[in-house]
Amino acid sequence: MMLVLWMFAGLGWMPLQDTVSLSEIEVSAPSWEHFASGQKVISFEKRELNDYSARSLADLLQEKSPVFVRQYGSGMLASPSFRGTSAGHTAIFWNGIPLNSPSLGQSDLSLMPIQAIDQVQLQFGSSGALMGNEAIGGSVHLKTNPSFEKGLKANFSQTAGSYGLFHSGTSVHFSSQKLSIQSRFYRQFSANKFRYRDLSLPGTPEKFQENAQVEQMGWVQNLSWVIGEKDLIKASFWWNQADRQIQPVMGSRTRDQQEDQSFRAVWDYTHFWNNSSANLKLGWVQDELNFNGIDNQTSQFFLIPEWNFDFWDNWEFKVGGRATFAKGELSTYSAKDNRLETYQSALWRPKEVLSLSLNLRQLAFEDLWKPFLPSLGVDWIFWKKEKEQWMLKSSMAKGFKVPTLNDRFWEPGGNPDLLPEESLSGELGLHWTKRGFFNLEQSLTYFRMKVDNWIIWMPMGAVWSPQNIRKVTNQGLEYEGKLDWSSGPLDWQVQLGYSLTQALDLTTDSNRPQQLPYTPRHQTNTALKAELGSIAWDFSGTWVGQRSIGTGDSRKMDPFHIWNTGISCSALKWGKVQFPIRFQILNLFNADYQVLYLRAMPGRTYQFNLSIHL
Repeated sequence: MMLVLWMFAGLGWMPLQDTVSLSEIEVSAPSWEHFASGQKVISFEKRELNDYSARSLADLLQEKSPVFVRQYGSGMLASPSFRGTSAGHTAIFWNGIPLNSPSLGQSDLSLMPIQAIDQVQLQFGSSGALMGNEAIGGSVHLKTNPSFEKGLKANFSQTAGSYGLFHSGTSVHFSSQKLSIQSRFYRQFSANKFRYRDLSLPGTPEKFQENAQVEQMGWVQNLSWVIGEKDLIKASFWWNQADRQIQPVMGSRTRDQQEDQSFRAVWDYTHFWNNSSANLKLGWVQDELNFNGIDNQTSQFFLIPEWNFDFWDNWEFKVGGRATFAKGELSTYSAKDNRLETYQSALWRPKEVLSLSLNLRQLAFEDLWKPFLPSLGVDWIFWKKEKEQWMLKSSMAKGFKVPTLNDRFWEPGGNPDLLPEESLSGELGLHWTKRGFFNLEQSLTYFRMKVDNWIIWMPMGAVWSPQNIRKVTNQGLEYEGKLDWSSGPLDWQVQLGYSLTQALDLTTDSNRPQQLPYTPRHQTNTALKAELGSIAWDFSGTWVGQRSIGTGDSRKMDPFHIWNTGISCSALKWGKVQFPIRFQILNLFNADYQVLYLRAMPGRTYQFNLSIHL
């Protein structure tokens, strides 16, 4: 199949572009989602992100999705866990280029403010054939979307809150029929001097959190230019800087300091034919981290050519590749890592209610062509009426993760002989939608996954070293429900999410496999929203079940339940100038909780936001 697709590409077949319509000058769904039949995808658009404009991606994922976010404190390191996998098993993309650090193999969600992005999409399950490296548990896709023919627009927002929080954001956007230019600037400061109970001392006395101050600022620049009728150029740049005092664990008096600085740039060129298009993407990511005066720096350059084309009726194909050139200048080593990936995707729609996708990817690194990754998915609407439909979604896929630079080259302890982590997963989902006085959407997904060659650092004498020794099986259920209706002048919306995750370590010494540390079996998200014209009120909650602190399942952390509420008004005006306002209370009932052991979290928090739209 791979040779057939390459042959047609070489003979001049060019891709069908499903993502851009020049006649309307608008960008629609990205091509990866187009070939993701059978896989679970959750999308958050700009309107849904507005309530999180002064918060981070970590907050959004924890409160609005089945993803568990391991937070080391307010504003501290935050890493995602999809379906019981580790942070290194989540691939994160920005405008189509990978962001995970080549040295650590993951990204810090607390350093990704919602203010900088327009769209967030979550893809669940192994998808190495479609996404590439690290997409074992799932992937996160961040995007900035251009808009045209809007003229000159400017927005300013200011948020003030508890514990010394100040967040400022400015956006200036100019667009004509074929040109869109947008600049965004943001800055956030939080002293983080909240009260907490110190569990490390007798009597658990109350104390003020020390050494947890956070300051973050950034600039995002976007350009989209339609040239003639057949060419589109897009370019984006994102600079982010954070200075953080690292919050110590309870009982510790450490005064660690960390400075993070990231530069990200991507350039896209797309050329269109009547039924096809070709795209060339260039990307650059540079991360600098200074921990207590010790500098570490990594850089990555990406070259991604891609062709989408129409072949026969009801068939669509994508052929492409990704070359990655990474370099790390760390405190204990200097290393380079070059990789090449080729991929092909096919989508077949024999009927309007049925679509099947096949994705294939081949990786080459360290002079080895491995592993080969396939995935297969199907979407089948087996029951459809005017206002009701039932859809079955199913997929099987392989995933992989190349050992990080730290895994292979850290001195002392790095292991250059490590094998890639590989996974095999499958899922089966049932989706039901019904329209009427009550609009209802429900989905139930069963997933099962096995991960081999899981890398874990272990003591090898006096030195810790990574080894491919862990085997893990993950299985569980995910439910998502949404109900909205109108009652007189009021519009209501109710959302409910629940996930059951069993992530078992098969390599423990125990006779019974144990749940992985810091992996809750149960997690729920609930939300209620009421709108009366321009006034909206919302009430939401997140419940996280017990988590084991370490291996052996002997010590567990208590469940916690966090409730948030907010009220907003978007109708305040002075002439043509709009003044939306919002007031919210986070941790409404002042719950005393920790996400990770001995890492204090803030109590009740107040935030007030004022925006100016010109």
